[in-house]
Formats: sequence, structure tokens, C-alpha cells
Amino acid sequence: MYLDRLDAGDALAAALGEAGVIDPVVLGLPRGGVMVAERVAEVLGAPLDVVVAKKLTCPERPELAIGAAANGGVPALVVDASVEPLVGREWVRDEARRCWEEVHRRELVYRRGRAPVDLRGRDAVIVDDGIATGWTMLAAVRSVRGRGAGRVLVGAPVGAPESVRDLEREVDGVVCPRRPRDFFAVGQFYCAFGQVSDEQVIAALERARAVAA
Repeated sequence: MYLDRLDAGDALAAALGEAGVIDPVVLGLPRGGVMVAERVAEVLGAPLDVVVAKKLTCPERPELAIGAAANGGVPALVVDASVEPLVGREWVRDEARRCWEEVHRRELVYRRGRAPVDLRGRDAVIVDDGIATGWTMLAAVRSVRGRGAGRVLVGAPVGAPESVRDLEREVDGVVCPRRPRDFFAVGQFYCAFGQVSDEQVIAALERARAVAA
């Protein structure tokens, strides 16, 4: 188990260093992924930015993701086609609208008028604190794809093996040090896995910008 997101960031940064990333930009998935990404960016000496993503949820099981919306410069929406007939196209449409509203709200809060970091010719490393279903990460990957990065990589301290394998087909590389078979939830692999606030995300981004200035 990881002690907390800082400890997980150290482990992930070490693994990414061995992967040979080239002139990387680290992109955190708010909220918890930004706390891991801040440490990764610090160790790699890379700029830190965000890809804002929000999962679409099932009407009777709000903990279950059926897709995600993301915007890190290019909007992207992914939906589990096998679930859509069960919940209805109208529900998916309405849920997607709600997700986009929250994505745009968070972008305004986190970016504070700043443009996304230029990815052209650089390795884009998208970081989360863990990969469960993989939907938010997949949306983030597709959002980042169109921004001219040299390579798009995914980094997470822990992930469900099947979800990691699915992502490997979408990106240039996945760095995930722990892929346990008995995966039920990301939080089970952390001793401390508290909620992260918008204020903490903003503070992490401000600290990273101050170091880069």
C-alpha cells in the first residue's frame, strides 16, 4: 500500500524516469490525480497542467462509471456502448450535459484564465491516483491526443489490470507500478486517501507555476 498520494507520486516518478520520457509535460486529472502529478512533475523537473475530466454515472448506481467527458484543450466524450441501451439515450445525453457543465466550471476555477501548456513535440504524461474503470483516463487521453504531443503516456500508481490493458491500446505507453488482481477500488491501496478539494488543486498548480517561473 502507498502511504498517501505523495508517496505514490514518488513511486510513479521513479517508474516514469525508467521509462525514458522526453521533455515531458505532466497533466494531472483533478482532483486526486493532481496531487500525485505535482510530485511527479517536481521529480521530473516538468511543468504541471490539468486535464479536467468527469465520469458519467449510471442512474441507479452512481458509483458506476458508464463513460466520461474531458477537456484539456480538445473536448472528448466517451460512453460505454454496452450500457447505453440499458439506461437510455436520453439519460446519457442529460448526464453528458451535466458532466460538461462541471468540466467547464472546474476549468475556469483551475486555469484562472491561463491557456493549456503547449504540448507540441513533447511527451504528455497524464497522471491519476489510480485507474479503476479507466473511463476518465480514456476521455483525458483522447482530449490530449489532438494537441500535437510527441507521445501520449498514462501514469498511475495502481490500476485494475484489465483497464490498464485497454488503455495500452490507446496510448504510446502506460506506466503503472502496481496492477493487483484483487482490485476493487483505488482507495484500498492507500493508507490515507482523503477527499481533495478544489482549493488544494489550485494550490498545487500555483506551487508548480512558481517553481517553473
